[in-house]
Amino acid sequence: MSAKAISEQTGKEFLYKHIATSAGVQNRFRYANVTPETDWDRLAQEHPWLLTERLVVKPDQLIKRRGKLGLVGIDLDLPGVQDWLRNHLMKETTVGKAKGVLKNFLIEPFVPHAQEEEFYMCIYATREGDHILFHHQGGVEVGDVDATAQRLLVGVDEKLSEDQVTEQLLTHVPDEKKVPLASFIAALFLLYEDLYFTYLEINPLVVSQGAVYVLDMAAKIDGTADYLCKAKWGNVAFPPPFGREAYPEEAYIADLDAKSGASLKLTLLNPRGRIWTMVAGGGASVVYSDTICDLGGVNELANYGEYSGAPSEQQTYDYAKTILSLMTREKHPEGKVLIIGGSIANFTNVAATFKGIVRAIKDYQGPLKEHEVTIFVRRGGPNYQEGLRVMGEVGKTTGIPIHVFGTETHMTAIVGMALGHRPIPNQPPMDAHTANFLLNASSNAMTPATTRTSSFSENRLSNDFTPAKKSRAGLPADCLHSILWPLKNVVKGDWKEAQASSGCSAAKATTLFRKQTKAIVWGMQTRAVQGMLDFDYVCSRDEPSVAAMVYPFTGDHKQKFYWGHKEILLPVYKNMADATKKHPTVDVLISFASLRSAFDSTMEAMHYPQIHTIAIIAEGIPEAQTRKLIKTADEKGVTIIGPATVGGIKPGCFKIGNTGGMLDNILASKLYRPGSVAYVSRSGGMSNELNNIISRTTDGVYEGVAIGGDRYPGSTFMDHVLRYQDTPGIKMIVMLGEIGGMEEYKICQGIREGRISKPVVCWCIGTCATMFTSEVQFGHAGACANQASETAVAKNQALRDAGAYVPKSFDELGDVIRTVYDELVADGTIVPAQEVPPPTVPMDYSWARELGLIRKPASFMTSICDERGQELIYAGMPITEVFKEEMGLGGVLGLLWFQRRLPRYACQFIEMCLMVTADHGPAVSGAHNTIVCARAGKDLISSLTSGLLTIGDRFGGALDAAAKQFSKAFDSGMLPMEFVNKMKKDGKLIMGIGHRVKSINNPDMRVQILKDFVKQHFTSTQLLDYALDVEKITTSKKPNLILNVDGFIGVAFVDLLRTCGGFTRDEADEFVEIGALNGIFVLGRSMGFIGHYLDQKRLKQGLYRHPWDDISYVLPEHMSM
Repeated sequence: MSAKAISEQTGKEFLYKHIATSAGVQNRFRYANVTPETDWDRLAQEHPWLLTERLVVKPDQLIKRRGKLGLVGIDLDLPGVQDWLRNHLMKETTVGKAKGVLKNFLIEPFVPHAQEEEFYMCIYATREGDHILFHHQGGVEVGDVDATAQRLLVGVDEKLSEDQVTEQLLTHVPDEKKVPLASFIAALFLLYEDLYFTYLEINPLVVSQGAVYVLDMAAKIDGTADYLCKAKWGNVAFPPPFGREAYPEEAYIADLDAKSGASLKLTLLNPRGRIWTMVAGGGASVVYSDTICDLGGVNELANYGEYSGAPSEQQTYDYAKTILSLMTREKHPEGKVLIIGGSIANFTNVAATFKGIVRAIKDYQGPLKEHEVTIFVRRGGPNYQEGLRVMGEVGKTTGIPIHVFGTETHMTAIVGMALGHRPIPNQPPMDAHTANFLLNASSNAMTPATTRTSSFSENRLSNDFTPAKKSRAGLPADCLHSILWPLKNVVKGDWKEAQASSGCSAAKATTLFRKQTKAIVWGMQTRAVQGMLDFDYVCSRDEPSVAAMVYPFTGDHKQKFYWGHKEILLPVYKNMADATKKHPTVDVLISFASLRSAFDSTMEAMHYPQIHTIAIIAEGIPEAQTRKLIKTADEKGVTIIGPATVGGIKPGCFKIGNTGGMLDNILASKLYRPGSVAYVSRSGGMSNELNNIISRTTDGVYEGVAIGGDRYPGSTFMDHVLRYQDTPGIKMIVMLGEIGGMEEYKICQGIREGRISKPVVCWCIGTCATMFTSEVQFGHAGACANQASETAVAKNQALRDAGAYVPKSFDELGDVIRTVYDELVADGTIVPAQEVPPPTVPMDYSWARELGLIRKPASFMTSICDERGQELIYAGMPITEVFKEEMGLGGVLGLLWFQRRLPRYACQFIEMCLMVTADHGPAVSGAHNTIVCARAGKDLISSLTSGLLTIGDRFGGALDAAAKQFSKAFDSGMLPMEFVNKMKKDGKLIMGIGHRVKSINNPDMRVQILKDFVKQHFTSTQLLDYALDVEKITTSKKPNLILNVDGFIGVAFVDLLRTCGGFTRDEADEFVEIGALNGIFVLGRSMGFIGHYLDQKRLKQGLYRHPWDDISYVLPEHMSM
């Protein structure tokens, strides 16, 4: 969400720390926080003023009207405060419908003052700017400030002066108080803007003897501005609304959400409830909660939450296991139900997210059966058939009752089944598989464009437009008075006046998208672009709708895409200037810029007059920035769709990004050709659900737009409904509104005044909010009612009274749409056209594999590592387990080289081998080469490689050779003396025997260290003992013919492989044969080579040239002919 309430203590801390005013703000930072764990002696030491001043104490838990509720202790000393808290601290209190425990209190100095020194002020944000309310009579009995306070609107990007404050707000204030008040209010407004407040109320604000005192304060800040305000905010805690506890599981999911590009939300309403939800999509999650409450389940609804934005399998698993853990803690006498629901996804791979849920169900199958949990699943979207199949299979294998449904079932039908209000079908009808849509069997591969692009409802004989009859449900204008009164100045007078007052300086287009529309896509979103091109192709467009892409992080280049069967190249530019210059016909920008860059990139785009429509996909853009975008767009006549949207679609013409999902949904919902119904929604997921509903109940969609879930969408419901009203091909309109904001009332007034004459079917989601005892912030940032008129219930009633077709619940929305459509068909307004199949579109190879339709031999095989999931896996062991078990480098080497979890002593031995082989001075050939290369100015990799290339039988490569020679001799039963004699007879060196410096009299301590460890820990050392016997023979002939470190490691490693219990004899011999032991030397010595490289660079050694006196020049004598 965006606007988040903060505690009074946090709000005052922001104010005291950052306000810049000439008015003397008193009692700065003089507050003390009290909780049940407070140590009073320490508190008094930290705040000595507690012992000397009169005090005020009050709960700081987002409670309104504390004074009227008797929750403020006034003019007390410290013992008096303690006595007062004994009667209130940890006591249950009822505030409105909410019951909660008082556990957090604020103590401040008491400020003696007269009643006439109390004032009220409030600043709050709206779409058009920030309103400042000021009343010269503050305090507990302030009354209806909306009706009595002085009001000043500071428009977006406008400045506030002290003169304005004095002239427009302080008209009833005594002269001596005007100067400090004007200074304080102007400074407070700057603070409000700078720290991204959305609401700031002070009551009372006391001005006494020229000094300003902030007594009580309530505030909200824009949580999405954290990346801008972190330095000033610090770590802000957002307390839950009074009456709802803060659960650690909520904090855990919030933390997951913060670390993810997806959206993960969880609010616990009643942990003992029997109805639990796990819903995909911000809009869909509200609809499911509405339906549960409508069917009488409000008291048993345990949670509200949503997951969306294509979370990974691991993220979905973490989310699901949290919910399953919560719901299996307490049994319910009637058992429990889990509703895994969602609308039809636009881009989320349903099967991938369901894998995480399935993992969680398997992990919790015991508790789920013990608590008699029944699961109901309904989902649609990319690869949903596979997701539903997997979900059904886990039900069969675990024995948990899981009922699975797809897009053929109405979205909320499973709620009625779960609550026993409708029967559960034994074999629900299943839609065709994705492949059945894409692999069209029709022989008519190409359909004439003229047949398919004309509207299904347009009369072929005439292009004249006759407005549809006004809804028969319409009522006189007076019926709206009681509902519309809270609007005050939002809509007054006729529509021309309303439009004039909006400050628009440029007209916006009625038609946003045509068959020839060309777009620029900002961001490297290749999947979305390919989806747009496939849509274009299936709509028989002549050319792709995407002209170019803009991606600032690479140079200009071409990107490959498919156009039907062919491959094409689309240009990618580094900046908008080049893209617009090269493509002057482009008039749409689809921005996939991140929330941090969306504002700047959109402002830049609006500098190019050719851009008429901009879709902003990013979620989480600060509201202050969005309002600036809206203002600029209004001035330039640009239509903005979003932010926080999936976009929109105009069947047969154009689609924005991922709107409408993949081709299977495009074809299933008949979005490749226009119908007669236009819709507007906030939710992107619910817009796709509307595609499905409308395609099943009417002749299809003419145009649909998801305006976005933020509080201030770039374009409003009314903007699009008026476009639809003025578009001849559209015969009826569907609007899916929601709780929060007042935009739906403009639709009411438009219907009432006749500006909207076409039938309008409306439903506002969020009706459950009025049934909850505490405030719940739903998935969309704007889905929160700040007053009664913003509730979904009030809006639905207003729309019904105005003459719109409003169902009793979302469950009945499709039925109402069908009824209205049938009436329009019956009276001849809509003439359904003959259905014509679209052309076939080849399926992408990657998607065909995902669906299991094809198979192909892999180019590579690997059995040691898998990086595809949420967590890196080494030979079957997750990386977290590797660290948890403290396996060390030896353990990791065992997993990656030998695919075994080796014993601890084996891991230690490997690490010791790496340590003793790490380096042997600069004189050996490998180190020498590395040094020469480093001094020649080469880079690390080149220098390291030059050293490694010297490793072979003569240098370092003796490990494998020694292991093979000694093993062969020992395994053949040859005596040590026989082995030595045979090697001498064959003229071969015994690998691993001999050293240039060390001897039997000057032993190599590396070998001695390893020998001591091996003898102590290895279960058997047969081959090592054999090699030591050979050493006795060779050293008797020459003292330096010792078993060197290479030979020792080689034979000891063979003993390890053969006797540690992890390998068969054949496996052990195979590792020796394929060169695994030489890898020990290569890995160890690489550390030394890198050390030599860094040493030479650090010493700044110049180019190496070998001295002449160290070279023996042996040239042939001069020969004359």
